[in-house]
Amino acid sequence: MFPKLLIANRGEIALRIIRTCQRLGIATVAVYSDADRSALHVRAADEAVRIGPAAPAQSYLSVPALIQAARDNGAAAVHPGYGFLSEDPAFAAACAQAGLVFIGPSPAALRLVGDKTAARRLARDHDLPILPGLPAADDDATLLAGVSSLGFPVMIKAAAGGGGRGMRVVDHPGALPDALATARREAQTAFGDGALFLERAIVGGRHVEVQFIADAHGSALHLGERDCSIQRRHQKVIEESPAPGLSPELRSRMTAAALRLAHAAGYANAGTAEFLLDADGRFYFLEINARLQVEHGVTELVTGLDLVELQLRVAAGQPLGLVQDDIAFAGHAIECRLYAEDPARGYLPSPGYLSAFEPPVGDGIRNDVGFHAGSHVPAVYDPLLAKLLVHAPARDAALDRCRRALDAYIVEGVTTNLQQLTAILGHPDFRAGAATLHTLEALPPDALLPRLPDDALLAAAAADLRPPNAAADPWRAVGAWRSTGCQTLRYAHRGVATEATVERLPGHANAWRLIRSDGSSPPVQFGATPTAGGTLLLDSGDTQQQWTARRSGRLLSLESPDGRRYALAPPGPSAAAATTAAVPGEIRAPMNGEIVSVLVQQGDRVHAGQSLLVMEAMKMEHTITAAAPGVVETVACAPGANVAADELLIELDLGGEEP
Repeated sequence: MFPKLLIANRGEIALRIIRTCQRLGIATVAVYSDADRSALHVRAADEAVRIGPAAPAQSYLSVPALIQAARDNGAAAVHPGYGFLSEDPAFAAACAQAGLVFIGPSPAALRLVGDKTAARRLARDHDLPILPGLPAADDDATLLAGVSSLGFPVMIKAAAGGGGRGMRVVDHPGALPDALATARREAQTAFGDGALFLERAIVGGRHVEVQFIADAHGSALHLGERDCSIQRRHQKVIEESPAPGLSPELRSRMTAAALRLAHAAGYANAGTAEFLLDADGRFYFLEINARLQVEHGVTELVTGLDLVELQLRVAAGQPLGLVQDDIAFAGHAIECRLYAEDPARGYLPSPGYLSAFEPPVGDGIRNDVGFHAGSHVPAVYDPLLAKLLVHAPARDAALDRCRRALDAYIVEGVTTNLQQLTAILGHPDFRAGAATLHTLEALPPDALLPRLPDDALLAAAAADLRPPNAAADPWRAVGAWRSTGCQTLRYAHRGVATEATVERLPGHANAWRLIRSDGSSPPVQFGATPTAGGTLLLDSGDTQQQWTARRSGRLLSLESPDGRRYALAPPGPSAAAATTAAVPGEIRAPMNGEIVSVLVQQGDRVHAGQSLLVMEAMKMEHTITAAAPGVVETVACAPGANVAADELLIELDLGGEEP
């Protein structure tokens, strides 16, 4: 094994690798950019070294900086994690030239399977079904000239990487040039390589992948499959293992195909063969992810294996010491990815300060996290905050455990997709194991907004969000209602503000009626009685629940007997108020980020919905459009500029006619 290892990555995956290294007695060296100086992985490693500014190209994508950091700190090996340089054969070769062991496949294997078009050729040569496609090209003209042979819709993919970066579905020829330009910029930023290829897209399919591990002695084993069909922007959101609804015969054919490819490539280390499964049960090879996957944890939960340890042992030249029959699969595992983004606003990134962060705990729950309360979530990296993983003997039990865990998750300060995750787990198609790549897109908009249950609302009202001092009894307001008879509650839960009114029922000492001001539900009645133990007993007539509360600064945390937890705070200005206060015609930055391109100039006449500029934040591009027709009066930004949220970008004169 290795005495010391450098981790060429950040966030939760760096922490995940550190955990295994600590168990195995391997010293770790973390690397960090200026944006990550105080990050958790920096604190957790035995040593840490700065490698550059916040921009990935000057830090986590800088091969010379990473190699120098490993040499200077006496590391014998480098683990690339996932993303960044994890599938870059040049980085693997540079490690070898520097006398460092790269924890991953060889440069030769990476050239075969890490490049997506090369992997397609390898699959075709070994009789795996593939979708029609065009080879990778560094220029758009080549792809535009050949697309007619594929038909539409087509999928644009980055040749050098995965994780949804540089991927776009295009439905008609007119949209292809702009989509290629956007995808190429994303691929260049994420992987340092802008080469793209095209593939025919299948509508309504499922994404099923096979995890495998191979050593340098000719052994290769599959570790089961995962269903990763719940995706947004071609990035995975929820994964589970085993994949529901696969027949033993289909599972056997898919796992055999994955191992056939691993042997053909001379592959040694962990890898994943990804397949598209159509509605008729036919599967098509998509790509091999030649690295540890984000979702590797669900495989660990159902097999009991540590994939990072297996990676390290294979890289050290050790045989696997296992045969296929040694791999036992037990129960069902689900992973939910917690992103700092706003699904209700087109997945707008939400970098910022984490004022509260408390992942759930309990039997069958695992949290792979990269942040803590007080962390700053930077705008320049992936929006992944954490991964919630659950395991149970059967799928239904795992789904229930996962929903309860999501209800107990506390995160405040940034907008997240927690409510979206809850909505997906409750979706009939997902519960039935029939979700497809389009299930998430079909969620109604109101399913994406967090909403407190009535009992939590009443408990919050009883605790009073504006106490005279933080040490006050959280339930003292119950007594105050006896004289006032009414209380209006304004709260913010997971960034969404709303109001409710609680009225004392005439002739009752401890009974109230709850009325939501948005009219989203009829009034409900509760009894509320403080107890000697500092809890609140709620009686809805059908059930009784004993709530607990605690304060931390401006936050009030509530917990119910069934494990639900809610963090509430005095709300800031509502989205509606912000919209009303905005100056008509002013286009302001919706987030911190970098201006990628400005698509208009002073004097241009624009129509409603027209693209005005493109911003990049959290490794994804976002197009800002005109809400109304007008004429461009001022362009206050330029490509390459870093802008702050709410900064003025463009001014429009809205008096003109739509062209």
